[in-house]
Amino acid sequence: MNLPFFIARRYLLRRKGGFSSFIIRLAIIATALSVATMIASAAFVTGFKYEIREKLFSFWGHVHISPFTPNSATIITPTPIRRDLQLEQKVIHTPHVLTIAPFAVRPAILNANKLMEGLQLKGVNNEYQLPANIELNGKWIDYSDSAYSKQIILSQTTADRMDVKPGDEVQMYFLEPGNSFPRVRKLLVAGIFHTGMEEVDKEYAICDLRLLQRINGWDADDINGYQLSLDEEKNADSVAEYIRLNYLELPQTTYTMQDIFPNIFDWLQLQDVNTRVIMIIMSIVAIINLAVALLILIVEQARMVGLLKAQGMAPAAMRQIFLYHAALIAGIGIVAGNIMGIGFCLLQKKTGFLQLSESTYYMKYVPVRIEWWQPITIDIVTLVLCILCMWLPTLYIRRIQPARVLQFK
Repeated sequence: MNLPFFIARRYLLRRKGGFSSFIIRLAIIATALSVATMIASAAFVTGFKYEIREKLFSFWGHVHISPFTPNSATIITPTPIRRDLQLEQKVIHTPHVLTIAPFAVRPAILNANKLMEGLQLKGVNNEYQLPANIELNGKWIDYSDSAYSKQIILSQTTADRMDVKPGDEVQMYFLEPGNSFPRVRKLLVAGIFHTGMEEVDKEYAICDLRLLQRINGWDADDINGYQLSLDEEKNADSVAEYIRLNYLELPQTTYTMQDIFPNIFDWLQLQDVNTRVIMIIMSIVAIINLAVALLILIVEQARMVGLLKAQGMAPAAMRQIFLYHAALIAGIGIVAGNIMGIGFCLLQKKTGFLQLSESTYYMKYVPVRIEWWQPITIDIVTLVLCILCMWLPTLYIRRIQPARVLQFK
């Protein structure tokens, strides 16, 4: 029988009332709140990063194939490339690639209700479909016109600023180098999309690829590039490198979204710093509470320690009693913290009662994404740190003298 564990368990189960009982409950509550906070923080940050990335990938894909440019952050290329059906077939059969779609981008000025707004028009063909996680109010572009569709899809941000809705007519001005007057096209607002990302909603609108080819004076096969959607974001770098080395010839190359939108990904990386700071603070709170609780228990049980010393129990075995105390308190707190933290996250995921300012955070509700390894890692690290840090309070046992603590009943 493990005598130190038996004594520790027996003491905790039978201890009712008194100051030490209050301290034990307080330590359990503090540990539970610390663990719950760490789990919720990790789930919220992971969910936030995941949602932002998914919004960006939904609109622009994971990888682009386009002509090489010194500034990888630009999507508009000065010269077009030719559509290559053989290349498209090779790419679509590359592992992890789900879709490939040609696109073109051109700056233009939107004029509606005596207001003007600069936009980037993204031209797509009938093979491109707006992803399901991007809201669309109205209809998609009708490609039945043999020349090009005279419809446009605006973002909700732009539609609100210009006071337009589906079914309204707008004018697009295209500036030509060396010309005094812009080229004008009347377009019908077919629908309004909403991603929640300012970088997309504020700057982009969607139109027929053939419209931009006509405005640019390009042939029917001229495009700015291809956008590729993958099964998982983590495969973007390897897929981009594989396609570049095996299928492309200069000046064509590949870019990931991290190459094109580095500011967004750098900003997302900063969120990990916030998570680490919260976890460090909560770990310190849990450790301090357990250390104080253990020290109080040792002082209160000085008589028991003196008795065990008098009966010949080794100091190491007595330290184990209180280390088991700490482990049991930490274990109960960690289990309770998991129930609280995961339960809170599931409640938020189901109800969305915690709301955000979409203009600031790109989403209406606090997103939640629980990775199975995060709670497990938090539990193990918290338990190990707590037990390791409990060695210091147990050193007080050496100072307890049986002759002094046993002289009074």
